[in-house]
Amino acid sequence: MVSETRQLPSILDAKRLVVKIGSALLVDGETGLLKTDWLTSLAKDVARARARGTDVILVSSGSIALGRGVLGLGRGALALEDSQAAAAVGQIQLARAYEEALGPHSIKTAQVLVTLEDSVDRRRYLNSRATLSALLSYGVTPIVNENDTIATDEIRFGDNDRLAAQVAALIGADQMVLLSDVDGFYSANPKSNPEAIFFPSIDAITPEIEAMAGDAGSGLSKGGMKTKVMAARTATAAGCSMAIADGRIMNPIQKLEDGGRSTWFLPQTDPKSARKQWISAMKPKGAIAIDAGAASALQLGKSLLPAGATQISGQFGRGEPVAIEGPDGLLGIGLTRYTSAEARAIQGHRSDEIEKILGYSGRAVLVHRDDMVL
Repeated sequence: MVSETRQLPSILDAKRLVVKIGSALLVDGETGLLKTDWLTSLAKDVARARARGTDVILVSSGSIALGRGVLGLGRGALALEDSQAAAAVGQIQLARAYEEALGPHSIKTAQVLVTLEDSVDRRRYLNSRATLSALLSYGVTPIVNENDTIATDEIRFGDNDRLAAQVAALIGADQMVLLSDVDGFYSANPKSNPEAIFFPSIDAITPEIEAMAGDAGSGLSKGGMKTKVMAARTATAAGCSMAIADGRIMNPIQKLEDGGRSTWFLPQTDPKSARKQWISAMKPKGAIAIDAGAASALQLGKSLLPAGATQISGQFGRGEPVAIEGPDGLLGIGLTRYTSAEARAIQGHRSDEIEKILGYSGRAVLVHRDDMVL
């Protein structure tokens, strides 16, 4: 469904932005070499966004494309082991390329490699979220890619469009941009159908919209419009606006800032509300009873510390939902950062005593405020 009344997002207003870069944009399909000038222009876009206070996460393909060039594997289909070998070689090239492009802007970078299991396993999900949040708090720009060196079909995202959407949901991004070889969503493939209708925005992903999505893709890219629509479904459900924009031009993000042509998929809620709805729908695996002081702190927006816990009931693992019960009854639901056994061991103790009790340095809170619904 096309939106006719809702205001389109402005990338200038993004608080946390995920940008997906495909292999075909970053690597020359004929030579297998990095498009250095294009990456330099993107780095300027990232620096400009960060200067206005926007957190930026880059989800970048390119490791296999770069690695196969280094190994002289040609342009044909690769066996799994050759593909993974190319990824292992190319990932070093890719990380260095981003470091060298962003370094002149005094931007630190970090390489984050993930698999599908990292988003579906709750413990890994929380670890990934915590790591990315920490990197952003230090002013680092994470460069995220699928871990092609170990991922097999059953643990693969399959394309970085959907990976980017999962990252956006994971980190609570409010905007995401898929840089593509097309400048938006059309009713048909505009390269083969000059009558194709352009959609400046889409308010809801209906069966009609899904039917319009084709499978066109470049020689280096695995994703087509169908995967972009699937990514949009994930992103918008998490409260994130998603744009499809032309990435073949220099400074593609600046082009969006200037009102360049793109299609925006609009969310029905905001990232924080979407995450709260997700947590509130979970069935608790156990419960944490807390004292009056901790209950008052939670109402003020604080996290739950071990010192405030008075009783742990049930059996639960790290990252699983637990009921939070105050002196007057149920207060809410949250995702615990400790197992039930660990929580029992540290309940009533100060956070600086955790390492002595458990034998290792754990997290300071039992349930973080971002993982809690009251």
